[in-house]
Amino acid sequence: MPVEPARSARPLSASAPRSTAEPAPRAAAVAPPPGGCAAWLAWAIGASVYVLAVIHRTSLGVAGLDAADRFGIGASALSTFSILQVLVYAAMQIPVGLLVDRFGPRRVLLLGVVLLSAGQLAFAFSAAFAPALASRAVLGCGDAMTFISVLRIAARWFPAARNPLVAQLTGLAGMGGNLVTTVVLAQALHSEGWTPTFTAIALLGAGVFALVALFLREAPAGAPVAPVAAAPRLAVGRQVREAWREPGTRLGLWVHFTTQFPGNAFGLLWGLPYLVEAQGLSRAGAGGLLTLLVLANMSFGLLFGRLLSRTARARMPIVLTVIAATAAGWAVVLAWPGHRPPLWLVVGIILVMGTNGPASLVGLDYARALNPGERLGTASGIVNMGGFIGTMVTLFGIGVLLDVLTPADAAGYSAEAFRWAFCWQYVPMAVGTLMILRLRKKVAAAGA
Repeated sequence: MPVEPARSARPLSASAPRSTAEPAPRAAAVAPPPGGCAAWLAWAIGASVYVLAVIHRTSLGVAGLDAADRFGIGASALSTFSILQVLVYAAMQIPVGLLVDRFGPRRVLLLGVVLLSAGQLAFAFSAAFAPALASRAVLGCGDAMTFISVLRIAARWFPAARNPLVAQLTGLAGMGGNLVTTVVLAQALHSEGWTPTFTAIALLGAGVFALVALFLREAPAGAPVAPVAAAPRLAVGRQVREAWREPGTRLGLWVHFTTQFPGNAFGLLWGLPYLVEAQGLSRAGAGGLLTLLVLANMSFGLLFGRLLSRTARARMPIVLTVIAATAAGWAVVLAWPGHRPPLWLVVGIILVMGTNGPASLVGLDYARALNPGERLGTASGIVNMGGFIGTMVTLFGIGVLLDVLTPADAAGYSAEAFRWAFCWQYVPMAVGTLMILRLRKKVAAAGA
């Protein structure tokens, strides 16, 4: 396969012994990834699976209150749905990265579609908490197989300088799936009901599976299909250890962790209850603000993609600015007298959280810059764990605090309870920021 040039990949040791009996074989010339219309077509087919995965992933975000009624559960149990889904997603990132490196992204995407559809179909017919929880775990497993696979396809088809932009466009496409959830799914859920709505989403997978199986070419013509067919395959443990040793991988994980979780936790679960119960908005008004969050993600994705394609120096300024703006924005919202800030301020923090997803993709660019092609999937998997671990910690912390701060006989959660529960966000944010500041010097020393 054509291997994308890593800007800061470590060179082979100059002191490696070379046989004097016969000349070293000359490496075969490898053409760079071509780009062009064929590349965009391959990316678009792969990205369609990611769009489907985001629809499945975020479907609970507009159904949280309905799920609580259907299964008779409180905030802690409700957060368990998203926590388990995110936990499975995060735990699968390294195995998925290894699968992509070994077997190629096309096969992994097909398996992902099957698991997504099976999990959502089971969720549609679940009438009790336990089977519904198991179905979200299956869904999370399928979701985990999509994003890294699409990035691997992009790395084979596009020149290295295009990769940051394509990564942001992939995230933007995923936000399109989120838009479907907040606009179409929310309406269908209340007009058609639980089982028909989630069954229809599950059946979308059949069309996407056929599209990938029939039309996806994961590498340009003439390139080997196996990701590293000519390179010796490392043992799984060694593959993971070598990816982790790269400072860019570790920095990428903490960038992904710190920037992604505020917007992710808000959009996945707690945004709708917060806007309806703490801010007094109607479901339609809350849905409109969640749609604004999606549109802001898409807009900032385009902006950050263009900046990163022009210069790698924009990475850390983007990351630190997003963290500071998110922390400051929530501080103003949570400190507002009376616990109910004006609508313009709520809109402001939602726009700020629109930067979270695009900024998290900077972490993947750090990993790509310091890892060679044969372990790019593994390194991307490690990085992609970060934001979802942060999301899991945040979802659980907010859910526990809401239950602790709310009387057992209360009909809902008060604005005061949401205020203190949302303060939990500053714990993972502080930890992640400290790790970023610690590791950025090592990455700068490595030349990335």
